[in-house]
Amino acid sequence: MNPDTPNSPLSTAAAPPAPRLWALIPCAGTGSRSGANGPKQYQHVAGQPMVLHTLAAFGAVPRLAGVLVVVSAGDTFFDTAPATVAPVLIATCGGSTRASSVFNGLNALLERGAALADWVLVHDAARCLITPTQIDALIDACSSDPVGGLLALKLPDTLKREAGGRVAQTVERADKWLAQTPQMFRIGALMDALKAAGDAVTDESSAMELAGQAPLLVEGSAQNFKVTYPQDFALAQAVLGARGPNSIS
Repeated sequence: MNPDTPNSPLSTAAAPPAPRLWALIPCAGTGSRSGANGPKQYQHVAGQPMVLHTLAAFGAVPRLAGVLVVVSAGDTFFDTAPATVAPVLIATCGGSTRASSVFNGLNALLERGAALADWVLVHDAARCLITPTQIDALIDACSSDPVGGLLALKLPDTLKREAGGRVAQTVERADKWLAQTPQMFRIGALMDALKAAGDAVTDESSAMELAGQAPLLVEGSAQNFKVTYPQDFALAQAVLGARGPNSIS
């Protein structure tokens, strides 16, 4: 009997299923620096709430098994949100910090059928200029990587260190990058890293670095900025307006 035939008692066990890809969007922030009246991710930019632009980009990536949005308890935005994007999973488990919201969201993904070996792409809700092309580029670069990685941008400007409101030093910028999102890691590895790092870390890569890992840097785009300050809304409006009403590529 040929041991390679499916019915052979000597045939090897079936290969484990390929890891799936999930997106996790922490959406529990208050937007205190933006000057907006309410959470900035729900402010209108180019005709609709900012978070819906973000979700439209992820909804256009068919490789994703699902998109989970983490909101604060009592947040009813998605109860009445316009049906302009593909259905998303909503978890009302937002924490007091980004790290706790992400950790709670990872648990919510596991409860909804994700596996520890699956990949998760964590993305800021307020990076509403992300495109499906950029998301796919990160997936392509990281899906065979042992650690995972993040979109990032080489620092374009001269970097200064400050002391007392004056320049104390010009810092070498050749090896400096601006971290962006999505950041893509295995669910189990990221949960372990976040649990060990605590709430102080401001992105997922930082937690992985503290765990002794070296995430892959994947070239991002200057347009993939996080809307943080009042002037950022006008810039996001201009970029989205230039892309046109039906362009999310």
